[in-house]
Amino acid sequence: MSSPSKRRDMDVMKLMMSDYTVETINDGITEFNVEFHGPKESLYEGGVWKVRVELPDAYPYKSPSIGFLNKIFHPNVDELSGSVCLDVINQTWSPMFDLLNVFEVFLPQLLLYPNSSDPLNGDAASLMLKDPKRYEQKVKEYCERYAKKENVTDAHEEEEDSSEDDSSNGYNSTSSDDEVAGHVDP
Repeated sequence: MSSPSKRRDMDVMKLMMSDYTVETINDGITEFNVEFHGPKESLYEGGVWKVRVELPDAYPYKSPSIGFLNKIFHPNVDELSGSVCLDVINQTWSPMFDLLNVFEVFLPQLLLYPNSSDPLNGDAASLMLKDPKRYEQKVKEYCERYAKKENVTDAHEEEEDSSEDDSSNGYNSTSSDDEVAGHVDP
């Protein structure tokens, strides 16, 4: 078996050579942002998000940290931090998986099939169960407002600005509806 660092390098290179736009942070390959498009035939179709990926030293034996930088309305994504509640990443991760799995399978499945019984965003879960039409409307409103190509660029600029404001809690404490979500939970 190859070493974790060789595997990490190979997985990141595979992701960079795919159709995804990957932007490294601090010229390393343990932290980077990936441009992610909402899956076809989902409420998120047409949306574009910047997703932060942080690879632990023990990757692929330990799962990557994944979080949305621009806002998304979804029961399994924390609206403030952007962190993702997904069993395959948080609990059942296996070295058999790679970064392409995250972006080609896991995140699209998350957006196609939200799980309201294990929410990080209780408002989204409640609305999804009680008023599906309003839930759909709010998802589309968030896509229109926060998930456009220009928001992906804005997310990076705001992230740099907010990293000096309050790095202790992972997001800018003076958030408003017009700001993007903050950093990934470790």
